[in-house]
Amino acid sequence: MPASQLNNFISFLTVEKGYSHHTVDGYSRDLKFFLAFLGEKKDLKDISAQTVSSFVMSLHGTNSSATVARKISALRTFFRYLVKEHILERDPSLGVAGPKAGHYIPVFLTVDEVFALVEEPDERDPYGLRDQAIIELIYSTGMRVSELTSCDITDLDFDTEMVRVKGKGNKERLIPFGRAATEALRAYFPQRDELILAGLSRGGKVDRDALFLSKRSTRLSVRSVERAISGYGERAGIANPVTPHSLRHSFATHMLEMGADLRVVQELLGHATLSTTQKYTHLNMDHLTKVYDRAHPHSGARKKDRK
Repeated sequence: MPASQLNNFISFLTVEKGYSHHTVDGYSRDLKFFLAFLGEKKDLKDISAQTVSSFVMSLHGTNSSATVARKISALRTFFRYLVKEHILERDPSLGVAGPKAGHYIPVFLTVDEVFALVEEPDERDPYGLRDQAIIELIYSTGMRVSELTSCDITDLDFDTEMVRVKGKGNKERLIPFGRAATEALRAYFPQRDELILAGLSRGGKVDRDALFLSKRSTRLSVRSVERAISGYGERAGIANPVTPHSLRHSFATHMLEMGADLRVVQELLGHATLSTTQKYTHLNMDHLTKVYDRAHPHSGARKKDRK
């Protein structure tokens, strides 16, 4: 397959579809993996449903169901693009079955675990105030870690306590962030100023726009945020691994538990469809059932306990 066709597809995802850099990179890797599987047989018109099925079969056993499903999704998007551009007459991935999706329940922290996590960064640490502000902002807004790292200082409005977030497909939304995040951010700003001054004194590149800065005075990366939050989770003694995504799940779960409307939570999370947000209602029902079984005198669990 000519490299130009793959490059044109990547440009299509970036410019016309507005996909994030992270998504585009993932699609590119998955398609290159497929090309490596094809070997010398790289003429697009020679790719049949059997070819795609063989590729999918080769993935099983060494990849998770989620990874297989993602690679199939990348292929289908690519083939639909080729049909649209009249490069192929038919999508060879049609009829190729992917792995059966399991019932996904998001991992979330209890309120006490969130409090323990927030208190873990030490303000005497060079980056403690920054990390505390990061944890507070994610938990207060439910934003994705990629949205957090792309935030600029000008995206914050302390008068209204709102932050402007650029989500998937470059769609912007406004999210309130509350008093706790406000206090944590204001406490971090002097530390941020010090990072900028340190960068200028070194004569290196300084990102004055970025809300959260690295020790090199450049925009903090997604991986750095993930690594920091994971470390604080371990230090706080939280049993399950803590990630920025589990903090996002915690935000949604706790909002719904406190009576927030599902569509409001959908808007805050930046979900395109309500069905994506509804997974949190399943989680809440599981939680409510456990509470009921544990507490209600006429629950089945109580009857079993009395036997």
